[in-house]
Amino acid sequence: MIELKSEITCPTCGYKKLERMPTDACWFFYDCNGCGVKLRPNAGDCCVFCSFGTIPCPPIQETRADRKGATCCGGR
Repeated sequence: MIELKSEITCPTCGYKKLERMPTDACWFFYDCNGCGVKLRPNAGDCCVFCSFGTIPCPPIQETRADRKGATCCGGR
């Protein structure tokens, strides 16, 4: 089952917020509500959920579940 909520933790200030992940788009940027820093994915990650969230984005979760090699945002 695909999880649609992930808690993003800001690496700068430690602020945490539970966010609902979209199933049809990636979040490449995220503004921290704690300190205002704009988060971007770490090198090698597809989105801010994969870099700073407790649960990776839905396309990556699907990749792990079905092992078909899906990538973020539905690319193959």
